[in-house]
Amino acid sequence: MANFIQLDETKLPKTKGKRINGMRFYEVDGKAYPSVTSVLGYRPKPGLLAWRKNVGEEAAKWEMARAARRGKATHTLVEEFLKGETPSTRDVLPLGLFSLLKPYLAQIDNVHCLETILYSHKLTLAGQVDCIAEYNGKLSVIDFKTANKERNDAWNESYYLQTTAYSMMYEELFGTPIEQIVILMASEDGAARAFVKERKEYIPKLEEEIKYFYDNFNKENAKAVSE
Repeated sequence: MANFIQLDETKLPKTKGKRINGMRFYEVDGKAYPSVTSVLGYRPKPGLLAWRKNVGEEAAKWEMARAARRGKATHTLVEEFLKGETPSTRDVLPLGLFSLLKPYLAQIDNVHCLETILYSHKLTLAGQVDCIAEYNGKLSVIDFKTANKERNDAWNESYYLQTTAYSMMYEELFGTPIEQIVILMASEDGAARAFVKERKEYIPKLEEEIKYFYDNFNKENAKAVSE
């Protein structure tokens, strides 16, 4: 069980989010901010499109739903572990992935946020962060991921952009610097790994993706309205 730090919750938004044209948005001070995942998933991804075409749309939907269930169940186990609660599932796969993550979870302490909605007026973004806590003594944004097989570091850029965004949101809201971003990942082939990065190299790319989203989302909405 980790220690928890009490934050000033008046600085956090009360919204749980809503969908606008298939994208998740959060209402903050009367403004609708897109979620980090909506922004980062907006640009077409040729590799993903090719995979969906090769396996067929029904198979692709089935596998994506399976991965989502796997990830959600593993996240729940991680959250329960950090809170010192009894595991709520006996499903073999999530328990196995959680077991792979446990040595890394033991390095987490002084939790500031756990499944907490954050936002940034500067970035015009919002979203729900997995965890902000000390990882090996350094305040970090920590994301918990599951995969089918061990991932190469080069495949993780969107994860680093995501955690970079959350780190900037937290700093804007609470004025406390985030020292690093961390991805803790377990995969079905039995691999587990901690990817630890400094965020500074990902900020320009994050800003580029935010601009791309707003430029194109606004154009498409304007077109839909005119039609």
